[in-house]
Amino acid sequence: STLQLWLTFAPVADKTASYFHMSLKMVNWLSIVYLVISIPFGLVATWVLDSVGLRCAVILSAWLNMMGSIIRMFSVLKFLSLGSQSFWYLFIGQCLCALAQPLIIFSPTKLAALWFPDHQRATANMIASMSNPLGILIANVLSPALVPEEKHIPLMLGVYAIPAVTACALATVGIQEKVPPTPPSASATKSTSQPFLTGLKMLLRNKPYIILAVCFGGGIGMFTCFSALLQQILCEKGYSNEFAGMNGALFIVCGMLGALLLGLYVDRTRKFIESTKICFCLSALASIIFAVVSFPLYCIITVD
Repeated sequence: STLQLWLTFAPVADKTASYFHMSLKMVNWLSIVYLVISIPFGLVATWVLDSVGLRCAVILSAWLNMMGSIIRMFSVLKFLSLGSQSFWYLFIGQCLCALAQPLIIFSPTKLAALWFPDHQRATANMIASMSNPLGILIANVLSPALVPEEKHIPLMLGVYAIPAVTACALATVGIQEKVPPTPPSASATKSTSQPFLTGLKMLLRNKPYIILAVCFGGGIGMFTCFSALLQQILCEKGYSNEFAGMNGALFIVCGMLGALLLGLYVDRTRKFIESTKICFCLSALASIIFAVVSFPLYCIITVD
C-alpha cells in the first residue's frame, strides 16, 4: 500500500497536472518527497525497529499511511473549495505516507530475523521485500486504468485509500505479538546487536559496507528515476499512459522474478557475496548497453 501511494501520480502525471492546474515539476515533487523524507527518517525508522519493536513499527506505519491517504482525498472534495491550496493537501498527505515508507521497507529483515530459522531467512526476507515492487507494479497498471481522463483523479485517490485503511485495520487488530512464542533459532533468542549509535559508528567505519551502500544506492537511484519519470519520458515521444504503465510493470515483474530465483538460490548455496557481485556486474553491463543504444537515438531526435 505504501509503494502504491508513492507512485500514485507518476503514471498519470500529465492528467494530474491538468486537473490540479500545476506544473509537471510540482507533480514530480509528490514522488520526490518520499526520497527526501526517507533520508533523515530512515535513521529514525531503524531506531524504532531496534528499540521499540517490529509490532509498534508496523502499526505506526499503517496509521501514517492511512492518515496520509485520507488527507490526499481532501484535495478533491468540491465542498471545501480549496482552489490553489489543494496541492498542499496532496503534498501533506504524501509526506505522511513518506514517513511510513522506511518503517515498512526496513521491516522484512527484522521480521526474518525474529520469526524464521537461519535456513529460511533469505527466502522470508525476499518474499516480504517483494511486496514493495508489487505495490509499484500495481500503481503502474492501476493508475492509467483508473484515469483515462483527468476528471477521474478523485476516483483514483478513493481507490488507493481503500487498501491503506484496510491495512491499518488489519495491522492494529491482527498484530498481537512482538516476537514469536517460541524462538525459531538460537540467534533469535538473544540479540547480539550493538546499541544504535554504536552500531551506526561501526558501519561508517566499515569499508566493505560503505562500498556496498554506494553501489546499492546507485541502483536504487536508477530504479527510482525510471519509476517516477517513465510516463513523462515515453509520453513525450507519443506513447500513451497505458503503454508507459505497462513498461513500468514489466520492469517490476522481471525484478520480482529475479529476486525469487536469487532468494531460493542463496538460501541453498549460501553464496551471498558471489551472487551480489554477479548481479552488480550484470546491472553495470545493462546500463552500458542502454547508454550505447540510447545515445544515437538521442542524437537523431536532437538533430531532427
